[in-house]
Amino acid sequence: MTDPTGTTTVRLTTAQALVRFLAAQYSERDGVEQRFVPGVWGIFGHGNVAGLGQALLQAAVTGEADLPYHLARNEQGMVHASVAFAKTRNRLQAFACTASTGPGSTNMVTGAALATTNRIPVLLLPSDMFATRMPDPVLQQLEDTRGGDVTVNDAFRPVSKYFDRVTRPEQLIPAAQAAMRVLTDPVETGAVTLCLPQDVQAEAYDWPVEFFRRRVWHIGRPLPEPDALARAAAVIREARRPLLIAGGGVVYSEAETALREFAEATGIPVADTHAGKGALPWDHDRAVGGVGSTGAASANELAREADVVIGVGTRYSDFTTASHTVFADPGVTFVNLNVARLDAAKHAAAQLVCDARTGLEALRRELDGWRVPDAHRARSRELADAWAAVTDACRRVEHGPPPAQTAVLGALNEELDDRDVIINAAGSMPGDLQMLWRARDPKAYHVEYAYSCMGYEVAAGVGVKMADPSREVVVLVGDGSYLMMAQEIVTMVSEGLKVIIVVVQNHGFASIGALSESLGSQRFGTKYRYRDPATGRLDGSVLPVDLAANAASLGAEVIRAEGIKGFRAAIAQARAADTTTVVHIETDPEGPNPPGSAWWDVPVGQVSDLDSTRDAYETYRSQKQGQRHYL
Repeated sequence: MTDPTGTTTVRLTTAQALVRFLAAQYSERDGVEQRFVPGVWGIFGHGNVAGLGQALLQAAVTGEADLPYHLARNEQGMVHASVAFAKTRNRLQAFACTASTGPGSTNMVTGAALATTNRIPVLLLPSDMFATRMPDPVLQQLEDTRGGDVTVNDAFRPVSKYFDRVTRPEQLIPAAQAAMRVLTDPVETGAVTLCLPQDVQAEAYDWPVEFFRRRVWHIGRPLPEPDALARAAAVIREARRPLLIAGGGVVYSEAETALREFAEATGIPVADTHAGKGALPWDHDRAVGGVGSTGAASANELAREADVVIGVGTRYSDFTTASHTVFADPGVTFVNLNVARLDAAKHAAAQLVCDARTGLEALRRELDGWRVPDAHRARSRELADAWAAVTDACRRVEHGPPPAQTAVLGALNEELDDRDVIINAAGSMPGDLQMLWRARDPKAYHVEYAYSCMGYEVAAGVGVKMADPSREVVVLVGDGSYLMMAQEIVTMVSEGLKVIIVVVQNHGFASIGALSESLGSQRFGTKYRYRDPATGRLDGSVLPVDLAANAASLGAEVIRAEGIKGFRAAIAQARAADTTTVVHIETDPEGPNPPGSAWWDVPVGQVSDLDSTRDAYETYRSQKQGQRHYL
């Protein structure tokens, strides 16, 4: 039909229109086009079952829109799976997630925070209350005395990069386009939330057909501004002990070759963050390991000595800077190359606001003929080799039974191929992994450490495997994170995804237990134990929890491994399997840890009746003296 202006229109519900719109969106970078939204994750309930649920069904039955639906088991989990997918696809594709009104929608808030903190795109479609307010209050509605338009979905505002509430069908036209603008912007990307009142989802409207045309969102590679490039190069040319920090931006911009060529041409040693690990192979001559609170002694020593720090695609989290203590040279200067000015401007740096690949290529040309002093090059190699010897010992430590976690990680690293993906997010493992894991591929190390969200791991395994089925995907999860969100094992099974899940059982929170002890809190409340009638505390005998049996009940094949030899055999068996397989192994939560070489600021009580806390505070006060702003 045509409207009075002569515009060709089609009558659809708001939900049907949104499905058609999303199916027609594409991204393009370097001449490669691909569907930006490959599908929708969802759990249906009142609020979306007759709206988006009906629209997705209609699309599948009639073929009017190609937008596959995937059923999740937990709303937070489906956002995590979507983030892991987008991260693996270098932010060039992103899923949409729909949830029912009330708790179904607010379950996605943690996932939104994770996506935005990590700067990974995901489109959230939480159902909302009636726009008409005829049924008022409706089931699960928040009644706020301050305003009638407030709903629980307003909780998404601070954790979304873009937020809108579509209270009329025609509002979807600008809202959907604004959502795509943010999702495909390397600087602004993160969680995008479009709240959809349940009556508006089902309301019909005459939509302009042009709204559904194929749209390509071009993701460019901004070039460095010439004067800024000259200023940055001038700072680097004066450096005697420079250090480059490779962050996630190197990986997202696919700048691995540019980074390697820059490092080889200049001789500058390269340290990495969790997000940048693998951008330069661990055994490359210029690679010196992870930097910061849980970094390598080699990288941290070079960071302390550095007179110029070149940050590429890093946001300088407190773990990277060791809470502003690791860059210790009194006159240290920063050169930051980042697509986001927010990050480029940190630490009073000389700023290169540009794409990581184009920036590194331009900086290499600008520095043509310049190299670091031979002594600095030799020292960086000497430190890296010494650290490799230390980690060799940690990875093969004889301990137990049960074995030390470091030995489990070493065995796992040796059993996997270079392209196999390791996934982790929380607990003691990210620290051990940053020190011990040896990655040669930029997608082989998938550790979410911006939000460090317990429960991310299993769900992320779904997303990573969907993003790249050619890779073996290994989820590494402690018992604490496993118990918070294991439901997506069912999703793996139902989707026919082959994922290996390594469940490390240590009967409590190993990471926070060790941190608690170091801060004088005596591992209080960090062990899974019965309550002791004598003390009234949770420090009795070990609980009879069987996580292997739990995983089997969710549909996974399960292998119980004992000792490192048994663990190696179990991994080999899991690799040969064609279904989701869980390898369960017990470790010693107080087993030997890799040697730390930097600090993390976690305040300790200034006054206490406990000797352990008083002693810890004195240590804390001493460490804090090395903390400073980089001005």
